[in-house]
Order: sequence, then C-alpha cells, then structure tokens
Amino acid sequence: MSYLSPFDPERDLILEKVVPVPANFLYRGWTDPDLLMKWFVPAPYSVSDCEVDPVPGGAFTLTIRDPEGNESSEPGCYLRLIPDELVVFTDTLGPGFRPTGNAFFTGMISFQTTDDGTRYTARAIHGTAEHRKRHADMGFEKGWSLTLEQLVALYTAEQ
Repeated sequence: MSYLSPFDPERDLILEKVVPVPANFLYRGWTDPDLLMKWFVPAPYSVSDCEVDPVPGGAFTLTIRDPEGNESSEPGCYLRLIPDELVVFTDTLGPGFRPTGNAFFTGMISFQTTDDGTRYTARAIHGTAEHRKRHADMGFEKGWSLTLEQLVALYTAEQ
C-alpha cells in the first residue's frame, strides 16, 4: 500500500511494526468508539470521551484526561477510510471538513496482512519541521508504540 503523499523526513514521523493481530481488528480499533477509548493514549492517560463517525468528514474528536484529571479535546475528522487497510484523520479539519485553526498533524494508519499478522504503519504528517520536532519531543515513537501494544493486548484479551 502506498501513502497519499511521499514521506518527508523533515516533517513526518513514522512507526512501523508487525503485530500478531488481524487487520480488521486494527481497523476497528481506529473506528469503533468503545474500543478506541480503551487504547488510544498511553496509560496512565485515558480517553474520557470520544466522538467518531468513520466516514470522510466525520468526527474524530477525543477528550484526553491526564493523571491529574485535567482534560483537553481537539476537534478532528476522518479524511479517508478503506476498511481493513487505511485510516487517514486530521486535526486540521473538524467534522464536515470545517477548518479548526489548530493544525498540528494528519495521521495515516495502514494495515497490510503478512505471514506473521499485520504490518501496522502509522505516519504523522506535519505542516512544519517545528511541529514534527514538537511531536517527536512529546514522545511520538514511545507513545505510539505503547498505544499499539495496548491495542494488541485488547485483541489478545478478546481471544
């Protein structure tokens, strides 16, 4: 599967792992609000509320709670979905493709079936090198790896 735009090492971050989970479960993890709330942020952070409508222009808005109980929420929307293959979302636009004024990144998550499970590729596309650096400094690789592990654990628990 190819991405919608070429990888730009100055502005993009990428996480790629093969996990022993079928693509349809990973896709569901990005589109089912009940499942999304259980894994999307690294513990001890949590998702206290989410609004998702997995269609282009549909809401992808989560409220994140930190360990002290403070909450923050940024509106976003899905841009493109291919069941069991691709999820593209952004905070640049909110539901209905309305500009948010708070652009930080666009996420592209792809799922490719392999002999060992699924190649999970998460790419964060930033408008500027400064936003990329900020996201990297926030712990992109560690945080996105931990959340993927949480999603894998949910699949294991369901089996």
